[in-house]
Amino acid sequence: MTIEFKKDCKYAMIVATSMGLRITPQNGQPVHCSELFSMQATSAETNVANVSASLGLPVKVLTTFVKDSPMARFIKDSLRRRNMSYEGKEVEQGDPWGYRHQFNIADSGYGSRGPRVQNDRAGEVGRTLNVNDFYLERIFGKEGVQIVHLSGLIAALSPDTGKFCLEIAKAAKKYGTKISFDLNHRASFWAGREKELSEIFSEIAGVSDILIGNEEDFQLCLGIKGPEAGGKDISAKIDGFKEMINRVKEAYPSTEVFATTLREVETANLHQWGAIMREGDSWHVIEPKPITVLDRIGGGDGFVGGMLYAALKGWEPEKWPQFGWATGALAATMLTDYGQPADEEQVWSIWGGNARVKR
Repeated sequence: MTIEFKKDCKYAMIVATSMGLRITPQNGQPVHCSELFSMQATSAETNVANVSASLGLPVKVLTTFVKDSPMARFIKDSLRRRNMSYEGKEVEQGDPWGYRHQFNIADSGYGSRGPRVQNDRAGEVGRTLNVNDFYLERIFGKEGVQIVHLSGLIAALSPDTGKFCLEIAKAAKKYGTKISFDLNHRASFWAGREKELSEIFSEIAGVSDILIGNEEDFQLCLGIKGPEAGGKDISAKIDGFKEMINRVKEAYPSTEVFATTLREVETANLHQWGAIMREGDSWHVIEPKPITVLDRIGGGDGFVGGMLYAALKGWEPEKWPQFGWATGALAATMLTDYGQPADEEQVWSIWGGNARVKR
């Protein structure tokens, strides 16, 4: 089975997101004792889209910006360089305590020292994302979209963004666009809002074609009973995930694909990396194998991006998690938190374990 996507669409993929800035110390050093930092435009959802955009598929970002902000200009320029178009309202900053783009301050870790990440989201302009600021009938009805990717990070950001994601999902369903939903549970976002968010997440999941998340995501976001099998043994973990996803499938029978990554951290620079995907009634399992890590942040988004790209290309489902595994491994070799494949051959070389020089 392969997913049947709409034809003759302007966009292969659309993502809804709150754009921010990632600040990383140079040379793998910790934040607290660094003086030199690199800055990039970032969001989990554009990390996913970057795989398709890098490989030539038309991608659009739905977001919002701070009007006349140099940080907003930096983000827009970055998206254009990465082959992504964008659409979004310009929001006045207001006074010095008004709106701004979020900051993600992170070091990469090294060896026995794990990475540390601090999110600074005070005044985040993305919390104002509102469905009334976008012409969904034009985007999905007239222009056409093959797949929209949504994230629980955005759905849980504020009451406005929850409604925003839900209405996008409804519009996509109405016009035959496939829906990918990465549950991405964050406890701090859910505190005191469990009932409200459970209803929104369940409604989005109910129309989604692809659901992505680990065991905790499905339990905490959708109230699905967790796996009975467990422990550190990888076979037990895989069996436990399968058992749980069978229950998710009963609760959401229209969903076609379920997926998650498998990761064991040995050191900051050596991980065991795997993946599991259910497509229809078929399971595709990549048992963890070692990858070298420069910066782990964005590896999971890289997996999702590669899996969705493979599906959009119409490849047989067995190749979807393989390509995703490789684009996730690729992202881990880069200082950006998104993978930027040069071409499909580079990705398949990573999957095949061929790191020889190409001249």
